[in-house]
Amino acid sequence: MSRVEAVLVCGGQWHDFEYARRELLGELAEFESVRTRVYDGYQAVDALPDAELLITYTCNLVPTPEQTAALTEFVGRGGRWLALHATNAAIVPAADGADHLFSTPPLPGDLPELLGSRFLGHPPIKPYTVTPAAPEHPLVAGIAPFTVTDELYVSELRPPLQVLLHTEFSGRSPGFEHGHTVDDEPRPVLYLKNHGRGAVCYFTLGHCRGRFDLQDLGVEDTGQVDRGSWTTPEFRVILRRCLRWAAYGTHRED
Repeated sequence: MSRVEAVLVCGGQWHDFEYARRELLGELAEFESVRTRVYDGYQAVDALPDAELLITYTCNLVPTPEQTAALTEFVGRGGRWLALHATNAAIVPAADGADHLFSTPPLPGDLPELLGSRFLGHPPIKPYTVTPAAPEHPLVAGIAPFTVTDELYVSELRPPLQVLLHTEFSGRSPGFEHGHTVDDEPRPVLYLKNHGRGAVCYFTLGHCRGRFDLQDLGVEDTGQVDRGSWTTPEFRVILRRCLRWAAYGTHRED
């Protein structure tokens, strides 16, 4: 087995990126052939020509058009991109006088098509049930429906998608311009999206927030630490399988 080159991008706003970075590096360390280079932004694309896999855990971190082109080229040539949580989110303050706090502008270029989705909003964090949509697929095989306390993403989808986990939601996403829905059609939580010779695996779970991560919103100290799905055993199992897929292009555990 030869060395596998990985790139991890972990950064953005409103999340505990130190925690997420540490946890992801700990999981990657279990794969002895993987060498990981770590970045806090999409300057990481300079390392993609030598990489087999890209992992992103971001929020409101948007690549430039040139960086988007590099990401598209990486996946098209056979790269595997594990996109976690809010990778598909661009969020800006609403205009003065608006009846919402945030807008979600379009992502640049081909990025929404490449990722398979664009974030629109989420309802208040509370427990919800995640159900396998393709229970025989190796990434979710043996996983029964489970409950998480996490951000439930309402997204604009760009099919075709191979949905592996989903949940249901109808209602409002307070504070967001979009993300309100009156139907309860399944919302993808984990899916695969092929592009060229490579693929994107998108996993929306993984919210985490420390006490001091909302200071730019005027909240000096939330008074609590939120670990979201990271404490849920099923999330950990599926995350490890996704990381193995990203590292080796396989779901095998031997």
